[in-house]
Amino acid sequence: MANSIKYLIVSIITFIVGYIYLRLAYTNTSENPFGQEIVLIVLGTVVTIAITAALLNKQSEIEIEKEQRVKVFDMKSGLYFDLINFIEELIRKEKIDSKDLITLEFLTHKISIIANPEVLHEYANLIQVIKKTSADTKISDLESDALSGHLAKLCGKIRYDLLPREDQDLESTLSVIESNIQKI
Repeated sequence: MANSIKYLIVSIITFIVGYIYLRLAYTNTSENPFGQEIVLIVLGTVVTIAITAALLNKQSEIEIEKEQRVKVFDMKSGLYFDLINFIEELIRKEKIDSKDLITLEFLTHKISIIANPEVLHEYANLIQVIKKTSADTKISDLESDALSGHLAKLCGKIRYDLLPREDQDLESTLSVIESNIQKI
């Protein structure tokens, strides 16, 4: 951004100095209409080049920002799906061992880097359920349901972290997600 401002300042100064020079050339050629037309053509060309350069510079900034958003989206979605797959694996094998807790610890570190505050808050609730569940290393049916329910709430928050805001509010979406999980 600082380079963009420097470029803009240099361009404005160059444009002003060039305009003054061409204006002087225009007034000095007042007796020669052909000379004035040449000066006007040069002035028009300079203005066209300046505007084109500014537009291309802005377009480049927008493209870079877009690429960054796409990379962040890919990172977030990949990490969130890894978390969902990890929870699925825990529930399927019906136990939590020390290796699973280490994996969860590193997933937590990764999520803390990219998730928004709403996701982090709901993720903390899921971690509490996992911690309670890991006390006896076995995952009972009730604990599995609790994990699935908290994961459903987390998925609702993740949805709003990944997707653009929709007209529907977060609470109605969360209630639909939770009711879908309870129907299973």
